[in-house]
Amino acid sequence: MASNSIKSLLVAVFIISFLFISDISFAQHTPTVAPVKKEKIFDANEVIFGHIMDAHEFHFLSYKKADGTTFHATIPLPVILYSKNKGFSCFMSSAFHHGEHEINGYTLLTNEKIDDLKLDRNKYSAGHIVAVNKDGAIETATSVLDLSPTRNVVQMLLALSLLVFLLIKVAGRYKKGEGIKTAPTGWQNTMETVINFVNDEIAKPNLGAKSNKYLPYILTVFLFILINNIFGLIPGSANVTGNIAFTFILSIISFIIILFSSKSHYWMHIINPPGVPGWVKIILLPVEILGIFTKPFELMIRLFANMVAGHILIICLISLIFIMASLNQYVGWGFAPFSIAFTIFIYFIEILVAFLQAFIFTILTAVFIGQAFEGGHDDDHDHKEAIVA
Repeated sequence: MASNSIKSLLVAVFIISFLFISDISFAQHTPTVAPVKKEKIFDANEVIFGHIMDAHEFHFLSYKKADGTTFHATIPLPVILYSKNKGFSCFMSSAFHHGEHEINGYTLLTNEKIDDLKLDRNKYSAGHIVAVNKDGAIETATSVLDLSPTRNVVQMLLALSLLVFLLIKVAGRYKKGEGIKTAPTGWQNTMETVINFVNDEIAKPNLGAKSNKYLPYILTVFLFILINNIFGLIPGSANVTGNIAFTFILSIISFIIILFSSKSHYWMHIINPPGVPGWVKIILLPVEILGIFTKPFELMIRLFANMVAGHILIICLISLIFIMASLNQYVGWGFAPFSIAFTIFIYFIEILVAFLQAFIFTILTAVFIGQAFEGGHDDDHDHKEAIVA
């Protein structure tokens, strides 16, 4: 009995060893097969940053056709490039075919191309145009100057054109006597309401007797930001006010106006605050000087952060549908009504935010300008009298 058990154990060990060795031998002689590239799933990160970042086209939607190709509904924009070796090149952005083709020695980087070429994302990002050689390799030594009107620039010019058109049209009606002898109608009535609101609620309370002097700038900033905010809510459009460069330039212009509007009394309050002990003034001086620069910084970050956050939230709610659908198709369809309902709710809030952020940027600018030319007791008395009047 014992010998039979030992034989059975030896046979079992031999069989297991044989199978293990055979499996290793088979694995060594089996030719390696290239890994199958998995189909790319929905990338919410790419969609979000693709919307809030600048681009060389207006992108509305994309869908995969029956033959497996992807159709992109876009409005291409002209591309103007210059490099020392290649000179000037002008063509439409559609010639890139979303980064699939190379034109005149240039290519448009996409996230897939950056990953395939293993490029440094600190140096290269999706949407940038780089020079390539005949083999398709990137010419790192060739610097490319991109002079193209991107969608942020084009949309900003459209908003500016609309603003100028409306103001000229309204001014033309006033020249004809409309709105003076008769009640204003249409856009004239709307613009008059907005102008009165900015003048009565922003300019006069903060700028006093000098409100008429600064009203053109205050009104222009309010309308320009408001129009760009509303344009940014149109699907496929650019989020101009969510661009840090746009808000930076607006804040710099306000900063320059604040400095040129300042008086000696304003600077004396910064350098030598009255009623403060001498040792405290030493501490307050760098804080007050820093406060001069934090004002435009606050204007820049507040508008930028609020407009970007709203757009990201809307895209995230929509993206949840596709993320759930990638896990299970029925889960995606079931989650869609809730996602769409929340998106519509946030969208209406963003309309309110569009007006609110234009108002906040404008009123803070007026407050900072008012603080800059604020004088002593006599000036302050005149300022209050002007407000009452």
